[in-house]
Amino acid sequence: MKRYLIASVAVSTLVLFGSQNVLAQQQGQQQDRERTGEERDRTTGVYMGLGTGFSSLKNDSDEVADFIGSGTSDYSIDDDDNVWRGFVGYNFNEYFAVEGFYTDLGEVHLRGDEDGAHSTVRSTAYGASVLGKLPIGPYVEAFAKVGAAKWDADVRGNLGDEGRTLRSQDGFDPVYGVGMQVNLNAFLIRAEYERYDFDSDYQVDAFTASLGWRF
Repeated sequence: MKRYLIASVAVSTLVLFGSQNVLAQQQGQQQDRERTGEERDRTTGVYMGLGTGFSSLKNDSDEVADFIGSGTSDYSIDDDDNVWRGFVGYNFNEYFAVEGFYTDLGEVHLRGDEDGAHSTVRSTAYGASVLGKLPIGPYVEAFAKVGAAKWDADVRGNLGDEGRTLRSQDGFDPVYGVGMQVNLNAFLIRAEYERYDFDSDYQVDAFTASLGWRF
């Protein structure tokens, strides 16, 4: 699954760079349409999109044990799961935007050596970010963003010990990231990396590719 998602994000990234060369050939026609008023300016206004990808947990089993209160780190971590996200934003100009988002970061599986010694941590987050953008061509832009997210990490299972109660967690913490975006008139294609900094013992990286619309 992760190989497929890595490939999808890699392809999207190639599209971001390759599209600049292909679409640059149309720049003269685009400029003519803008001068004659045939092409509506979309550097300001509302946009939205949906994306998918994969997540990666940056912490080891000792740190996760502290996060969920397991009292033991005698398990392996499987963080191979899908990420799904949606976002709605507003472009104030070609350099600045604000964005609201919801992200399902999937499940991290904790697998012990014994049968039934299994737990999951499912994470979701929603919040808002400020984006700084840098146009690098008529259609392509790089961006960096910083914001805050209300997150929830729901722990299920007891790692095979019925007397153990694991802690679910929630909080309000920073999120930040970088990415590239291709703007094709009303459509956008985006590839990005984000870090969800839930806790020093639980940090999740998300790699996603998205398709969206500019209104």
